[in-house]
Amino acid sequence: MYLTKEEESVLAGEQGESKRMAMELLVALGKIYDAKRLVPITSAHLSGVSYKTIGEGGLEFLKEVSKGTKVCVKTTLNPAGMDRDRWKEMGVDRSFAEKQLEIIGYYSQMGVETNCTCTPYLAGNSPSKGERIAWAESSALSFANSILGARTNREGGPGALAAAIIGKTPEYGLHLEENRQPTVVIEAEPRDEIFDYSLLGQAVGLKLGASIPFFKGIRPNINEIKIMAAAMAAAGSVALFHIENMTPESKNMDIGGLERVQIDRKELDEMRARLTTSKEPDLIALGCPHLSETEMKTLAKYLDGRKKRKDIEIWFCTSRRVKTWCPKETAVLERFGKVVTDTCMVVAPIEKNHKVTASNSCKACNYLPGLCSQKCLCEDAFSLLELVM
Repeated sequence: MYLTKEEESVLAGEQGESKRMAMELLVALGKIYDAKRLVPITSAHLSGVSYKTIGEGGLEFLKEVSKGTKVCVKTTLNPAGMDRDRWKEMGVDRSFAEKQLEIIGYYSQMGVETNCTCTPYLAGNSPSKGERIAWAESSALSFANSILGARTNREGGPGALAAAIIGKTPEYGLHLEENRQPTVVIEAEPRDEIFDYSLLGQAVGLKLGASIPFFKGIRPNINEIKIMAAAMAAAGSVALFHIENMTPESKNMDIGGLERVQIDRKELDEMRARLTTSKEPDLIALGCPHLSETEMKTLAKYLDGRKKRKDIEIWFCTSRRVKTWCPKETAVLERFGKVVTDTCMVVAPIEKNHKVTASNSCKACNYLPGLCSQKCLCEDAFSLLELVM
């Protein structure tokens, strides 16, 4: 891979050990994927935040990397393992909380914005069409590639951090025009509901893995796209999709001769049944990916004037920024459960207090059994909220 003189000096350690380590990782990735050069990025989004998922090894790594090093592009952070203010209410023990705060502190030391959300595009990190970025959250990078028209590969946590420190990433994969072409046409007619789009994403991801779908016949809103992208990334590893006459690059795509796959009602219902392993949740968790301002308002409107009658814990997971935009809605939702920020049900240590978690997110129901030892109830948000009435 070609390196400029400046890049070679960084690799030689002339600008410090942390930068040398970061450049070494980027060069190794570039060689693996046969990149010809490094290209500048405008932003990074980092995973590897929850102490539950990165443990002592990750904490020690961050401690070393953060010494005297700063990121040089706008860099945001994925959810942590707890709400930084309400961790006691979530049942998180002090030893976990202290480690978690230490991790966030190292990121902050490096100049990373610590809003801790999986929807950075709703909280101030929203790249434009054609911008090259290095994002590591699967649902967020899929949204950025597909809806914003930015360009990123499916980065891992260390790769995204290295890119943030150097301000560049190897040019391969979805950074190249020829790799952004659709590989299969999807024909589906989901109902005009967020949950149906989560089921559609689950079906496409499960059936087609790492393909680049081109959707015909759908016209989802932003919240429906958000949850569909998350399910596709979790059930398969879809990092880019196109929606006919809607997404930035869809008009330039030639779909002639591509395989066509139909997703019908029966298949969507099968996805719901596949992810449901219990009907009796002790935690209802909404917001995977984090709830948007519109979703907060919709849920609050649905619950306003009603009364919770059954004792099932409820979490409404969102970002700090969205919460500040919704003070009235937060007050309504807090009468039914906790509006938690910085975190979500997938990366929090919920297994200590809960055995069955219900969610309207297929992404969450994909990950909860393995990451949190949970049985799951996968259902639309309103049906789940009716369980406590």
